Amino acid sequence: MGAAAARIVRDLGATVTVMDYAPVTYDTDRVIEMDLRDPGSIDHAVDELSGPVDAVFSAAGIADGPDLMRTNFIGHRHLLDRLFADGRLGRGSAICFISSVAGMGWENDLDRLLDFLSTTDYRSADAWVKEHEGDGFIHYGFSKQVVNAYVATWAFELLKQGVRINAICPGPTDTPLARANADLWLTFAQDYRDATGVGVHQPEQMGSAMAFLNSPAASGISGITLLVDSGHAMSSLTNAFPPGKPIMDLITGRAKL
Repeated sequence: MGAAAARIVRDLGATVTVMDYAPVTYDTDRVIEMDLRDPGSIDHAVDELSGPVDAVFSAAGIADGPDLMRTNFIGHRHLLDRLFADGRLGRGSAICFISSVAGMGWENDLDRLLDFLSTTDYRSADAWVKEHEGDGFIHYGFSKQVVNAYVATWAFELLKQGVRINAICPGPTDTPLARANADLWLTFAQDYRDATGVGVHQPEQMGSAMAFLNSPAASGISGITLLVDSGHAMSSLTNAFPPGKPIMDLITGRAKL
């Protein structure tokens, strides 16, 4: 999805710098190696930047493992903190995260999410995660709920600086990460796709949504987590698509295991 966003905005005329740990195999203006699991690597990458940053596309993510929270949120926040500290994100700039449909229902766990977000830096956030590793709630969905809560809670403060922040919540999308978890991720909402005739989402659909949210065309939009799922979640929650309601009730916390 991040690669698709990079290609789309470059085709629109942007100068694109990709900061990634994995090899970058598509055309871009500059590549800077960066590992979100290592705050030193993030700091070095920011030092390598030149000039201001008009838009940040926070796209990297993994499905599980000990580096889940570092990769899916803590490293992203540290990157943004450094960009702000260096004065690289000025008025008129925008930030867009990739969250997930799995992050819906974050409002129901707001106290715990705010407790995590009250950590002030990479080290304290990582320590908070280690402290709660045995509690059973730190998983992929929690990492995306953190993203959604961060976007919602920081929109006001950032807008006072002239910076917008949003996230997209993709439905099942044909990416290498999804294919690696195909039995779970790419089968999700298959009944809805069969009923509507739509296919599994493509990365370009997500890249286009991110490009819109980070563009002047979305200048009045901030603090939202935009569902990009062909209507599956809302159709399910409202019972317009009854087969999807049980799973969406579970994801959003309206039903319990």
